Amino acid sequence: MENKKSMMYLAISNLFLVFLGVGLVIPVIPQLKEEMNFSGATMGMMISIFAIAQLIASPLTGMLSDKIGRKKLIATGMIIFSISELLFGLAQTKNGFYFSRGLGGVAAALVMPSVTAYVADITDISERPKAMGLVSAAISGGFIIGPGIGGFIAHYGIRAPFFAASFVAFVGFIVSLIILKEPKKKQVVHSNLEKSSIWDILKNPIFTSLFVIILISSFGLQAFESIYSIMTSVNFGFTISQIAMIITVSGTIALVCQIFFFNWIVSHISEMKLIQLTFFVSGLFIAVIAFTDSKLVVILSTFMIFLSFDLFRPAVTTYLSKNAGDQQGTINGLNSTFTSFGNILGPMAAGSLFDINHFYPYYVSALILVGTGFLTLLLNQKKTTMQKVHAVK
Repeated sequence: MENKKSMMYLAISNLFLVFLGVGLVIPVIPQLKEEMNFSGATMGMMISIFAIAQLIASPLTGMLSDKIGRKKLIATGMIIFSISELLFGLAQTKNGFYFSRGLGGVAAALVMPSVTAYVADITDISERPKAMGLVSAAISGGFIIGPGIGGFIAHYGIRAPFFAASFVAFVGFIVSLIILKEPKKKQVVHSNLEKSSIWDILKNPIFTSLFVIILISSFGLQAFESIYSIMTSVNFGFTISQIAMIITVSGTIALVCQIFFFNWIVSHISEMKLIQLTFFVSGLFIAVIAFTDSKLVVILSTFMIFLSFDLFRPAVTTYLSKNAGDQQGTINGLNSTFTSFGNILGPMAAGSLFDINHFYPYYVSALILVGTGFLTLLLNQKKTTMQKVHAVK
């Protein structure tokens, strides 16, 4: 049992390191832009290209994870991520930065679905919610802690955070290669999915609906986050340091709730009901920010939104893993693809809407999220009906 837990924590730590590295770029963007004389569009693409590469690679890496094993892909992803961070630290041209970020996206596509599938392979259904909560916490924690660590290390030079990330990822590669053991796949008796192609999975109405929900959730979160700094600065007069503090504190508290309370919540209301709740709560509080004049209400609403999304991620991942059968890697690869797709579209849509009206991004996000909440109600009703039909047969 202890050995199984050690392997799980080792796999999850690799995922944390990757998303920690992703967050390192955030605090050095202004200095890097000035040093390299890059345009704002170039800096935006530097961030987006990571998600684009992850979007393209994830379906393939998910399938490879099922075919050749989790350990090989996790180790490969860690060494590629190490190389990508090293290249970013050494880059002197726009294309050099683009290439390194794209390589980082491929590394994330290798590590993320493989780690999620690894955790699913070594946990029972009863253990799955808590384990998936830790997987999601590793991603959220990396995003939250990354900018802070990046800002601290940047005192030694704006390239220093990337050399540090490269070294740590290389250590992760060595440890994974030597210590991590390939999990034994469990025989799944009850599953909504037999061995099938990606196209067959996408045609499955249960999974199609869930992937649409995942896309919309990531779209809504990124539409909210990408415009948050500008929105709160222009409309509420928050300073940069105040905005950073609000996001960091809200994200950290939400992360703690995710780690310690997610399993308890799921055991009482189920993954699907939690998914439904998070959509309604996040949509409601995004609307509150759009209509309020109170700074305190904005701060409290921000916390509720972060909490909703930090509970949504493990809930939907757990739900998928329980229905993925022996195709954990493929399903989680598609999960990563649709998440990346939303991550790309969200900021683009929010920026365009903000140019029309400062409040439009939040109006639209709130409507979409609440609407998706009703969609999940229909999805749950449809699944319940199908289960009753199968029970009769």
